[in-house]
Amino acid sequence: MGRTHQELIENKFEEHIEDYILNSGYIKGNPKDYDKEFAVDTTQLFKFLEDTQPEKLQKLKEYYPTDYKDKLLNRLHSELNSKGMIEVLRRGINIIPVGNIKLAYFKPNSNLNEDLIKLYNKNRFSITRQLIYSTKNNKSIDAVIFLNGLPIIAMELKNEFTNQNVFHSIRQFKEDRDPRELLFKFKKRILVFFAVDTSEIYMTTKLDGNKTFFIPFNKGNNKGKGNPPNPNGFKTAYLWEDILQKDTLSDILKRFTFIEKDEKTEKIIFPRYHQLDAIRKIQEDILENGGIGHNYLIQHSAGSGKTNTISWLAHRLSTIHDKNDNGIYNSVIVITDRVVLDRQLQDRIYQLEHKHGVVEKIDNNSTQLADALKHGTKIIITTLQKFPYVLEKIENLEKRNYAVIIDEAHSSTSGDMMGALRDSLSGATKEPEEDLEDKIAKEIEKRGKKDNISFFAFTATPKTKTIELFGRMGEDGKPKEFHLYSMRQAIEEGFILDVLENYTTYKTYYNITKIIEDNPEFDKSKASKAIARFVSLHPYNIAQKTEIMIEHFRKFTQPKIRGKAKAMVITGSRKQAIKYKLEFDEYIKKKGYDIKTIVAFSGTVEDGGIEYTEKNMNKFSEQELPKKFNSDEYHILIVANKYQTGFDQPLLHTMFVDKKLTGVKAVQTLSRLNRTHKDKTDTFILDFVNDIEEIQKSFIPYYEKTEIESTTDPNLIYDLKGELHKYGVYDNEDIDKFISIFYKNKKDKKDKEILNGLIDISVDRYNNLHEDRKEEFKKKTKKYIRLYSFISQIYPMGDNELYKLYIYLNYLSKKIKNSVLYSTIDIDDKVALSCYSIKKTFEGDASLKDNSEIVELPPAQFEGTGKREEQAEYLETIIDRINKMFGTNFDKSDQLFIEQIQIDSISNKNLAKKAKANSMEDFQLAYYKEFMSMLLNRRTKNERFFAKIIDDEKIKNQIIRELLPEIYKRLKETA
Repeated sequence: MGRTHQELIENKFEEHIEDYILNSGYIKGNPKDYDKEFAVDTTQLFKFLEDTQPEKLQKLKEYYPTDYKDKLLNRLHSELNSKGMIEVLRRGINIIPVGNIKLAYFKPNSNLNEDLIKLYNKNRFSITRQLIYSTKNNKSIDAVIFLNGLPIIAMELKNEFTNQNVFHSIRQFKEDRDPRELLFKFKKRILVFFAVDTSEIYMTTKLDGNKTFFIPFNKGNNKGKGNPPNPNGFKTAYLWEDILQKDTLSDILKRFTFIEKDEKTEKIIFPRYHQLDAIRKIQEDILENGGIGHNYLIQHSAGSGKTNTISWLAHRLSTIHDKNDNGIYNSVIVITDRVVLDRQLQDRIYQLEHKHGVVEKIDNNSTQLADALKHGTKIIITTLQKFPYVLEKIENLEKRNYAVIIDEAHSSTSGDMMGALRDSLSGATKEPEEDLEDKIAKEIEKRGKKDNISFFAFTATPKTKTIELFGRMGEDGKPKEFHLYSMRQAIEEGFILDVLENYTTYKTYYNITKIIEDNPEFDKSKASKAIARFVSLHPYNIAQKTEIMIEHFRKFTQPKIRGKAKAMVITGSRKQAIKYKLEFDEYIKKKGYDIKTIVAFSGTVEDGGIEYTEKNMNKFSEQELPKKFNSDEYHILIVANKYQTGFDQPLLHTMFVDKKLTGVKAVQTLSRLNRTHKDKTDTFILDFVNDIEEIQKSFIPYYEKTEIESTTDPNLIYDLKGELHKYGVYDNEDIDKFISIFYKNKKDKKDKEILNGLIDISVDRYNNLHEDRKEEFKKKTKKYIRLYSFISQIYPMGDNELYKLYIYLNYLSKKIKNSVLYSTIDIDDKVALSCYSIKKTFEGDASLKDNSEIVELPPAQFEGTGKREEQAEYLETIIDRINKMFGTNFDKSDQLFIEQIQIDSISNKNLAKKAKANSMEDFQLAYYKEFMSMLLNRRTKNERFFAKIIDDEKIKNQIIRELLPEIYKRLKETA
């Protein structure tokens, strides 16, 4: 019976792939050579053994003259079942009487061992089409790739011209490929399954029926999912033209594929395309351009598998050799805060190399770090904070080369820290006697780009400074990332969720009333902030928002993720976090809801005479918090500047935002929601503060590719130097004297006194400046220090005078007394909240999937802290302006109940008489009775709040206690 038209077209696609790889050195496999009992191509296996290990094979024949093949196949089968395909390929199998038999040879790290290279070239890669694999039926698989007879890759191929695509291949693997078949058993035979059509590729490393999870193995197209058009053929041609090529596939098997285990699961890790591409391109660039001293910015989104990419890169850099077969880097230093990275890296490298001691985590002190560097530990994992202490500990490091991998570069690249890092790795230790100018020139060189250090900076959200520090200069004269895996691609490929898809914003409207007779003047900016703070902490505001959040959580969030969904509340201050925690717990208790909260903030906060800490509010330590929140016991986490970056909790579904968020902070904070979970299909954000347009504007620069408007002009440092000199705080003679002593090899006590004295002269001149001039000088001093620290890492700084001034100003700035520049004012006893309303302003999809706008990041800023000129304004005027900004048409229900009760009390003639005639203690009894009467009069205007007071004696008494002193005082004065 002839093939159908559809089968003929698919057959042509299979033939095309087969022809290409056969022409690149593969062997055409014969389905008849496949032994179904052992799931091995026995012909290719024994040809490989005869060609590479004839003596061992002969010895085996002599020992088992009639059934040596069966003995070896049985032993191979046993080893594959117990150790798995990856281990068998890398380590071989052991069999009596010959010992170890190799099943594959991998290319060595250098070309020094010619015998190993010859053996590597004897590997037999073969492709077998339409392989009938089962002993139970005649089902066949489109193509299987074998290495020396061992099956490693299975492919189901579809051609869209037949109205079938990659998703039909996926369905075929899920529904028509029994994972119990020996060929498909997890770890034991096939390592990766590819579903392929002419446009896209998906892969999995484990068949599990309908539970099988396929992920894209695509290049990405226009910063999103899929593959770009290929002018030379199929979009997916990279699979057979590159990935399946012998050298590439051998490299993947040797240095990328491993088993990942945790407490519950075990899986094979096969690199995603962008991970493989990044590592290979970095290696290629290092070998072509001499790598050492170059920087690499890798912009990989959340969901990119950064931990694995960093692990692979660290291993690759530790083993890479130059064209002369010399190791390029003496040590690879990984700077990270990922607490599990060292354990994961050690486990993975042991699988790759079968060696212990390759990775060392520095968790004690700087001496341990110095020893690791000194002894040439291959991979060192540490934090940036330890590097400033290395400088004095290490000797003779200038002869060594280092690769420094920075995890999340934006959080670890302050100028002084990076300078210390460069200093320590470039050998800033004991120096021979040199003249002053030579020492300064050498120090300048150390702070700049170093020939013996390569930086590899990973970040999902690079800031302008990060791009300038680590980016590569593009054709437009602006630095760019070296490798990109965008947020858009991660979302479209399903590795993270789009947190903007379900977004709701509320706006708070309110009126402020002045409650004092005076009309004092305040700085309008400080007073406006004080009023905003007053409203944000007002009990009514906290109570209203608490009810919205908890009711939303209970009705909509809690049932998500099979009842395990959690929420986070982002607050604007520690005090606000505390008030929310107390109000949440009170509301939950009164309603009898099964919800528990946790609060996270730093330090101790005093409020109402009570000191609050995270520990005493939660009843457990800070270190326990992530584990507690991950448990079924706790549901809502209330935070103040904690857990807004680097916190991975897949069960986090909802975020309530009561804090202004802009730029990268908005992206990092809201992205806490984007982690995937098998039962998590969406996320939700309820925002009380930010406009949706502002949030979208924050996300746009990081959605596809991050660009900057312009680079920092290094010549600004000369302009700033000239401006500083005009203040007359120092002169060149002061600086020269200071530097000549500062760089003496051995400074005695008198030298230190002179250094202090020289700085004190400048401090006296500074103190004689007018206040405005003092603040200007301080601001420009800080700007100079920051600007010089930054640009010296990018540009060659050949001017000694700039560096002298940098050193001098560093010490001078420490002696200039700090003034309180932005003190707050207390306005709580001067104003009251008279009206309040909160209304929904947006609800829906705010995602950027259809966005075409490009927003470039602004240039880096280096402004110092300076005093802002105050602008006085009457309190009444400030209130009027704020009421216009935040007011609306309020109805009766929007008028605050307590404030109205206060107004009723003051206008009550009966109370006025009793206040005049009685002490406050006696007046309290009369007021209690009148309070209940006034409460009933107000009942119809705010039924909900009335019920709250009438039902809760504690709340009622608290309100009376708060109102009583002011009411009594006001009635006494007016009576």
